[in-house]
Amino acid sequence: MTRSLPNVADVARRAGVSTATVDRVLHKRPGVRTATVQRVVQAAAELEYLPRQELHATLAPEPMQLLFVLPDRSSFFLRMLGEWVGYSQEHWAPFNVNCKTAFIQSFDPEALADMLCRRGPRVDGVAFMALEHPLVREAVDMLAERGIPCITLVSDLSHSKRVAYVGLDNRAAGRTAAYLIGRFLGPARRAKVALIAGSLSYRAHQEREAGFMQLLAEQYPQLQVLDLREGYDDERTNYRQTRALLEQNADLAAIYNIGGASEGVARALKESGQEHRVVFIGHGLTPDTRAMLIDGTMDAVINQSPQSAILACVRMFTNLRDRRDLNSGVEATRSQVIFRENLP
Repeated sequence: MTRSLPNVADVARRAGVSTATVDRVLHKRPGVRTATVQRVVQAAAELEYLPRQELHATLAPEPMQLLFVLPDRSSFFLRMLGEWVGYSQEHWAPFNVNCKTAFIQSFDPEALADMLCRRGPRVDGVAFMALEHPLVREAVDMLAERGIPCITLVSDLSHSKRVAYVGLDNRAAGRTAAYLIGRFLGPARRAKVALIAGSLSYRAHQEREAGFMQLLAEQYPQLQVLDLREGYDDERTNYRQTRALLEQNADLAAIYNIGGASEGVARALKESGQEHRVVFIGHGLTPDTRAMLIDGTMDAVINQSPQSAILACVRMFTNLRDRRDLNSGVEATRSQVIFRENLP
């Protein structure tokens, strides 16, 4: 006699629940207690209602939904950061997370706060490049009250309820840039030095400037720092700023680009024939800064790994989910000074 195949009603009777509950469990719908889920799965396994592989999938928790919010018109480094989120889903499989990227208009705190408020409540964690602004701070605090952790990435947010910051020690990065310029120019030389920031609405850029100024005052007081200019990580703006600096200061000896769009600075240096005279330090090893190091337009790049930054965020979010220490398995962000001779 042929054995009849089990059905949903058989599983429900074996588990002591309704057929509606079995349906919710097998289709992974919310609203069923963990103990009930396990009872239904055990009953289905005993009756051989589904292949064992499908039953294991039923017990597996839903992937953690993570959102990375980044500026839409910014440096090559930040574009690489966004690409890593999308291109590396297979790397996140062991963590059972699903990572997505959302882009906002650069240097717009209202757009950033709006994105956090709209998309944040629909995910399990948000990582974003912070802008110092009360609206952004309020959005982060609102998400924290709802139990949704936020991690600031590359640039931090002061006096907020974010759970962690992933990125460089930016004050140390600024000091490093000043030290390099001082050593390149020599201790006895009197000269002018220029700073170009993306925007001082980024705490990272504020801290890099502060560290830079601090070290020059300590060790190279003979160097005169010109007023800081903002280039908004825009190539054309950085080009115009650099052209003006060169035209107004014949004795300009060094430029520190605190933010992105170093290609604009490089173009101005090359057009004026100053690319091998003016010391040029910037941030982020990207295809364009690599080319500038190779041809000698840039002297050094202070770099952090975009892959390591994204991985650190993912590990922190999953540590919170699994109730482990926040920094378990997370490597501290390290800066690397890259010259033409040690290009990786």
